[in-house]
Amino acid sequence: MRRAYSVACAVTAVVTAFATGCTHDTDTRTATAAAQRAEPRELTYTEELRLSDAQQRLTARCMAEQGFTHHVYRPLTVEEHHPVGYVQDDIAWAREHGYGSRIQEKADKARLDNPNVAYRKSLPEQRRRDYDTALGGGAEAREVSAEVPAGGTYRKRVGGCVGKAEEQLYGDPEAWFAADKTAAALQAHAMEAVLDDSRFTAAVKRWSQCMRRAGHPYADPGEAREAVRQQTRRLPETKAFETEREIAGTDAACARDTSLREVAEEREAHHLDLLRGEYGDALDTARRIQRDALARAEKIAGRPS
Repeated sequence: MRRAYSVACAVTAVVTAFATGCTHDTDTRTATAAAQRAEPRELTYTEELRLSDAQQRLTARCMAEQGFTHHVYRPLTVEEHHPVGYVQDDIAWAREHGYGSRIQEKADKARLDNPNVAYRKSLPEQRRRDYDTALGGGAEAREVSAEVPAGGTYRKRVGGCVGKAEEQLYGDPEAWFAADKTAAALQAHAMEAVLDDSRFTAAVKRWSQCMRRAGHPYADPGEAREAVRQQTRRLPETKAFETEREIAGTDAACARDTSLREVAEEREAHHLDLLRGEYGDALDTARRIQRDALARAEKIAGRPS
């Protein structure tokens, strides 16, 4: 669910645009801060992993009933799934993983090594077509659509074992698709507003001053990450990663020292609240559906490890 300005979402979609710590403590802080507000909160990234794991397990069970193998596949650890968004303030994680370049490489390789892809390729042509139909519903799959507040319509097909698993978790596919896309569009609008918010830009300026004092003259976190990519292109791998970790660690330390993450979260909540008068019901519906789905997921998959 992250947008274009989330410069370095290294592994997975970030749970909040600017809240990007990479320890369980950060995940807990995100949940605690949101719980203090009246509206239902977004899921944390570990909770989203539980949903993903549960959906995979439900899909695998359904495929087995259809006579096919479907592997539950999550090659990254929970720590490696920690999001790296625009603001990164987990110093320990940054000093170990930098901006997540090696995790991204691992994720890219995992996509190529996905056992489900290999299994599908191993099937005879007709069985492969049957597999695709069993998994996604084929041409007969139901199409659902959602019109979002910013304009435009999203569509997708829901069917087969993937559709069945999604329905078991979220309920009516059309209601969930519409709620999810609407909430995402509203959050994107709020996050775009943050970038022009005077309190946030002032916090970014303080961050930049902190980085400059440490020998890294960058205007904002996006520029820092782009500089790392450019600087490390021609360096030996070990040296490149050392440089990435050093700059990322300083970036995180400056974000923590200037409270950049807290400011970003507060301003994002403010701009989202401005939309609640017209769209509050849509936001609450999306989060309620997620919370209900999470309760079902925890019975199916437990907690990710």
